[in-house]
Amino acid sequence: MTNTPLHTWALATIAGDSGPVACLETDAGLFRLAPSLARVGGGEVSKVIDLFDDWDASRGLIEAALPQLSAADKVSGTPTRLSPLMYPGKVLCAGANYYRHMAEMGFPGITKDSQRLFFFFKPSRNAVVGEGETVHMPIGTEAFDWEIELAIVIGKAARNVSPEEALAHIAGYTVAVDFCARDLNKAPETFYKLDWVAGKAQESCCPLGPRFVPAEALENAQDARLRLSVNGEAKQDDSTADMIFSIAEQISTASKIMTLDPGDVLLTGTPAGVGAATQSFLSVGDRVEATIDGIGTLSTTIQPAKTRAG
Repeated sequence: MTNTPLHTWALATIAGDSGPVACLETDAGLFRLAPSLARVGGGEVSKVIDLFDDWDASRGLIEAALPQLSAADKVSGTPTRLSPLMYPGKVLCAGANYYRHMAEMGFPGITKDSQRLFFFFKPSRNAVVGEGETVHMPIGTEAFDWEIELAIVIGKAARNVSPEEALAHIAGYTVAVDFCARDLNKAPETFYKLDWVAGKAQESCCPLGPRFVPAEALENAQDARLRLSVNGEAKQDDSTADMIFSIAEQISTASKIMTLDPGDVLLTGTPAGVGAATQSFLSVGDRVEATIDGIGTLSTTIQPAKTRAG
């Protein structure tokens, strides 16, 4: 994991002896969240997602807790990081939302006016995982691909908001990789020709991490650098400035379809450099590292297909 400087604080979830442990992260390290917040009257918080019940109040508690962090609550060693949000309410993903990515997929020279922003879902529990050996090859795929994405976490409910209002509904950000089975996404024998569930909603194929950072940690989220490598070889290196539909426009559009609730996650599209463009895909054992400046690096190693529950 890249040691990216933190903006005062971040949130993380690690594997503990008795299950996931929510943590407050500063430059000094990881501190167990529950006792840190209890010290300032925050009560018992067992999961990061609990903070989104009232994000503004939770932010206030976090800020109050920072000067009073105790060495007794500090996590020792190098713990295994899980998804910082276990688990989001909804996971919405914007499709085909970068100009250069559209060009590499065979659609050069498109204009914004010629496009329609669309979304698809990933399961919030079975798909969302953390770092390490968490991502499994989908059963039956021969074209397993990568897509680094900036993930937005909603902090305030949004329904039918304008683009001008949208950014005020963001609690913060994390790194996501939209792993997808390109071959299973195709369904030429069907009327619609695509199968978004088989291609995009596969189990374990939405790692998030390594941390959640508050919205102000990215001074300009609309010009953030995204990089992804496979086995150390650079594949994607671009900026969110290449988005067709901005972050604000995505929130606005999604909020007209459904209410975006606190703790929901929105993946905002991927830049150029995906495997499908060169027909080079992932194999078991490949190591994928996804970095967004200001957040950090999410690392995972592809595991064999999971063929049994549990």
